Amino acid sequence: MTHDQVAQVPTTDSHCPYCALQCAQRLGGHPVAAEPRDFPTNRGGLCQKGWTSGDLLRTPDRLTQPLRRTADGLVPTTWDDALDDIAARVQALRAAHGPDAVAVFGGGGLTNEKAYQLGKFARLALRTRLVDYNGRFCMASAAAAANRSLGVDRGLPFPLIDLDDADAVLLLGSNLADTMPPSVQHLAGPRSRGGLVVVDPRRSATARLCDDGAGTHLQPLPGTDLVLLLGLLHVVLGEGLADVTYLDERVDGVEDVRRSVAAWWPERVETVTGVPAGQLRSVAHRLADASPHRGGRGAYVLTGRGAEQHVDGTDTVSAAISLALALGLPGARRGGYGALTGQGNGQGGREHGQKADQLPGYRSIEDPADRAHVAAVWGVDPELLPRSGVPAVQLLSSLGAEDGPRGLFVHGSNVVVSAPRAGGVRDRLASLDLLVVCDVVPSETALLADYVLPVTQWAEEEGTMTSLEGRVLRRRRHVDPPALVRDELWIWSELARRLNAPGTWSTDASVVFDELARASAGGRADYAGLSHARLDTGEALHWPCPDPDHPGTPRLFTDRFATPSGRARMVAVRPVGPDDDVHADAPLHLVTGRLLAHYQSGAQTRRVPALCDAAGGPHVELHPSLAARLGLDGAELVRVTSARGSMVAPARITRDVRPDTVFVPFHFAGDSLVNALTNDATDPVSGMPEFKVCAVRVERIADEVGPSAARVLQEVES
Repeated sequence: MTHDQVAQVPTTDSHCPYCALQCAQRLGGHPVAAEPRDFPTNRGGLCQKGWTSGDLLRTPDRLTQPLRRTADGLVPTTWDDALDDIAARVQALRAAHGPDAVAVFGGGGLTNEKAYQLGKFARLALRTRLVDYNGRFCMASAAAAANRSLGVDRGLPFPLIDLDDADAVLLLGSNLADTMPPSVQHLAGPRSRGGLVVVDPRRSATARLCDDGAGTHLQPLPGTDLVLLLGLLHVVLGEGLADVTYLDERVDGVEDVRRSVAAWWPERVETVTGVPAGQLRSVAHRLADASPHRGGRGAYVLTGRGAEQHVDGTDTVSAAISLALALGLPGARRGGYGALTGQGNGQGGREHGQKADQLPGYRSIEDPADRAHVAAVWGVDPELLPRSGVPAVQLLSSLGAEDGPRGLFVHGSNVVVSAPRAGGVRDRLASLDLLVVCDVVPSETALLADYVLPVTQWAEEEGTMTSLEGRVLRRRRHVDPPALVRDELWIWSELARRLNAPGTWSTDASVVFDELARASAGGRADYAGLSHARLDTGEALHWPCPDPDHPGTPRLFTDRFATPSGRARMVAVRPVGPDDDVHADAPLHLVTGRLLAHYQSGAQTRRVPALCDAAGGPHVELHPSLAARLGLDGAELVRVTSARGSMVAPARITRDVRPDTVFVPFHFAGDSLVNALTNDATDPVSGMPEFKVCAVRVERIADEVGPSAARVLQEVES
């Protein structure tokens, strides 16, 4: 194709297939490539994942036809044969074991239309209450805390651009510079005034943004974020830094919290967290001075998975919200609290029916009025709807058990890599009578399935996504999928027909969205005034948007909170510490996280050569003093072992981690699968597993050097 011909290829405006920043892209060229578009969140920028996203359309092992398991492994089959057999096996399992014999596990990367239809498919076609999704591993603690304190869960209840002019931003447990690089430009203002505060046990790329007077890096002992927040609250409430008028007019529970933090004076906090008392006081005063009630330009408190993926994650976020409330930030024009949503549709994916206890619009599946409303939209009797299921970890651990489900549908998730105690999850999947996986590539989970159904990916489908700031965005089809690839809406429609399910099952994403809008009307996540047609006009529309004339709601809580009283609730909490703390046989803390060039389980990014080259590969980061104790001097292979399993990867020696801590990225499978080690103990409120800290030991594997030794040695020397 000549240059002139390439220039004539139509282009399509859409958004990146990866994280919840949802950077704006323009797709075009031959072969298809992505270029950035100007948009408030990314301002014309893309990270390397976004730039190379067109490569996902050309991955050599793309799934292009249905596969079924035989004695010879996975072999091609036809759609009719696959769906006929799946439906027959589902009916047999239900007849033998009841409706909960089949479960569903969804994903935070599905479009709003698919997340909605998957929840409907589970409840009406499969008649199961057992549906949950991988967002339980992502936003569950932040969602639970926001709901109980603010009355609604929207990651950022303000536009991201509001950070630009702030005097201070407190960022707890989020490495934005690696996970959402284009977002870092929104921190330029606070950095220019020395107001960026990053809380992270590692000296991450984001923590390094605090260098040269741009801010403060607090490097606490893993698992002590809650104690650190209680110390900040102690200073704010005890040293006259709080916005007293705001608390009197808008917040309940203040005195309970005041009493609960009285015992956490900075010197005591230092003994638990390792963060110097003077540094803690300095940060508290900086946040207060940045707050509007003291004449500052604005202050924001933001949490990420590092603070949330703990057995006390909900309480940790509650303490962060209480700190923001004490400073008068939520609902202020220049301030607020927010949670940084991770997955591409992590926000919309949790609003419309994939969670075990929810119906569309963030409605409760146990509330009679909510059940009646959704049942009316679906055209069924409310009594037909099942009750609450169980959270993801509990669901996965019950698979194949005597009283657990015997079949599982997996959509948009690679649980063999992404779930905690991953070895146990693999065993549970292997015990099933039926495992059906819909995916784009043969992920580690798909390779275990009885049926693998090839589905469309982002540039091949229509739909909507909801960004980290609650803005609903259009995903547009640019290219046709391979001939035998099908959209999940079609798959669920075909299975619903075979299972004699009630209701309507459109395969048109715009029609499904209109139904979603009706089902969400009046709910906490109200999309009733939205449609594909309205979004296509280019309006910037944030939910709630209750009617077609409503302009959307970019900023929440300006007049009242979404609680029955209209007032926010401070919640008194107490730290409990890690479920699996260090001990003599496992004296080190393990923390996990992401690399700049990879995403989630790596099922997509590990198939893009440029990203693999940039990321290097699996590794174990450890401090030079720990390396010296272990006799390591380069990139030797090490084995990391917890009570649940072990992994092997090259060592990477760096001063960016604490001497008592090792860091491992979670994108890799096989012998380097770190989630074989992580703990599946869960937060009692949110069901979030404790990914972010557990006790391990590290051992050198004698006389072996990892495949990336030269690269790692070069990095250490530099």
